[in-house]
Amino acid sequence: MKVAVASDHAGFPLKEGIIGVVRAMGHETIDLGTCSTDPVDYPDTARDIANALHSGRAERAVLICGSGIGACVAVNKFRGVRGGTCHDTFSAHQSVEDDDANVICLGARVVGASLAAELTRTFLNAKFSGAERHARRVKKIQEIEAEGFR
Repeated sequence: MKVAVASDHAGFPLKEGIIGVVRAMGHETIDLGTCSTDPVDYPDTARDIANALHSGRAERAVLICGSGIGACVAVNKFRGVRGGTCHDTFSAHQSVEDDDANVICLGARVVGASLAAELTRTFLNAKFSGAERHARRVKKIQEIEAEGFR
């Protein structure tokens, strides 16, 4: 699987470790930055993740900011992107199995390196269940995206 990884400055210290985890799992990684702790706005990294997913350069993504929340809010503004902030393994696999999430958002100031690695592995190993009720709900999300604001 091709996995894009990006962070803002707060997430940068965690990013390199996550790239190592993804590679150790045998996946191809696409490092979308940032490459230092110099200030970077998380909406910009969210846009980079969305572009990688839309273009097909990546199938899933890991997006890291300080809390995981701001990046998640931003990335979910893009059509076809479903991201979830995960701080536990249940949400990491459930976001994919039930909601067909393609982005996991992590909070570098919330989870440590060990838990972030576990969450990433759990997220990448999960598969969408395809259960009727979940497929119906994802379809409704897609319909909402298509409506936009009137």
